[in-house]
Amino acid sequence: MTPHQFVLILKARYKVILATLLITVIAAAVTSFLLPPRYKASTTLVVDFKTVDTITGMALPVQMLLQSYMATELDIIQSHTVALKVVKALRLADAPDAQLAFAETGMPRGLMEDRLAEQVQTRLDVKPSKDSRIIELTATDVDPVMAASIANAFADAYIQTNLEMKVAPAKESAEWFDSQLKQLRSQVESAQLRLTKYQTEKGITSADQKLDVEQGKLAEISSQLVQMQAQAYENASRQRQLEEFTSKNRTFDSIPEVLASPVVHELKTRLSVAEAKLGQVSSTLGTNHPEYLRSQSEVASLRKKLADEVNMAASVISNNLRISQSRERVLRDAVAAQKSRLLEINRSRDEVGVLTKEVENAQRAYESVAQRHSQTQLESRMDRGNVVVLAPALPPSGPSFPRIPLILGMSVLVGLILGVVFVLGIEMIDRRVRGIDDLVDAVGGQILGFLEDTNAIAKDVERRKKKFMKRSHTLTPVQEPTLGGSR
Repeated sequence: MTPHQFVLILKARYKVILATLLITVIAAAVTSFLLPPRYKASTTLVVDFKTVDTITGMALPVQMLLQSYMATELDIIQSHTVALKVVKALRLADAPDAQLAFAETGMPRGLMEDRLAEQVQTRLDVKPSKDSRIIELTATDVDPVMAASIANAFADAYIQTNLEMKVAPAKESAEWFDSQLKQLRSQVESAQLRLTKYQTEKGITSADQKLDVEQGKLAEISSQLVQMQAQAYENASRQRQLEEFTSKNRTFDSIPEVLASPVVHELKTRLSVAEAKLGQVSSTLGTNHPEYLRSQSEVASLRKKLADEVNMAASVISNNLRISQSRERVLRDAVAAQKSRLLEINRSRDEVGVLTKEVENAQRAYESVAQRHSQTQLESRMDRGNVVVLAPALPPSGPSFPRIPLILGMSVLVGLILGVVFVLGIEMIDRRVRGIDDLVDAVGGQILGFLEDTNAIAKDVERRKKKFMKRSHTLTPVQEPTLGGSR
């Protein structure tokens, strides 16, 4: 179908289009006046998505969670739980209309509230802002006051639900942390008790301080042992020298211990004096003289004393060797015992370190749980959520539906479209020849020429004639001369 054919069809059946348009407009107007009006009321909410947790002070990943967070909040608003709270808050189940509607079914009140909640959900429209945290709740109802009440009730129910969703887990967590806190406190007390008991048994007040004292003792005993070993070595050397003198029958006068003895020195001095006296007496007196005998006896006595004293001084070397060796053994045993003591202290210190670490770990776990317990306690006592009503809903001044001008305008467009569709349908059923193209399609031959429509030409001539006659009536007639005009 060419555009020319389409225009010819519309011109031929324009009455059908007009009739369809008129019927559509009238039907739309009647329907608009018969439909009950509907009113819309909107409540605006602001969701405060915090970047920092008010309890823990930790930063939250805003960009990653904002989109999913807002989507979750929208689902919560439109949930059955929130709608059920709206039904209970507005007492819709007590309304006469609801009682009458559900009276015949014998439905229990709980199930009736669920059905009303489903109906209320269909009246709510939730629209989030694209680039902000603002949510608009729009409620529709035949009563403007009820529309505003539903919108505000949804806002209040959502705020309450949002708060409950934050507080309820916090309360459960607080109860769980209570039990954990008691258990961890018991563990801390048990670990501290084991540490105290072990320190009491081992006599440890400060492991590091005691270790320093014992190490100092070990160093002192080790120093004494070294000195005693040196002294024992020296005494052993003197003993070997003494044995060498004895084997060679040499006197001990040149031994340092003998030379250093003051008694030996005194006896030598006295012996020299006595021998000098004996020499004088022997030169003047006879060998039987009492003075000579007394001097001789004194010299012999001094020599014997000197020999005894020299032998005694020499025997001191052996005694000193035995004493030094004995003290060396004692000091060596003391060093071994002190080392064992240090090893025991080290083991005790390690054990104390393990017990102390257990106490610290238990204390750290207790403090961590105590901190989380305090946080959950604060969260469980929250009485405000993160949603604020920016603008509450007010009863609208006019209905949002039906919009008569819009409906009439749409009915005109729909009527024209339907009229054209009807015309095309009728034309397909009752096909007419309305031009050369239709004739070519119908005959299938070549058109050599065509005659003008004589009716149309006659109508055109008649129309021109009438127009000319109308003009002739408006012209001033010219008076023709008459025969009697000369009179």
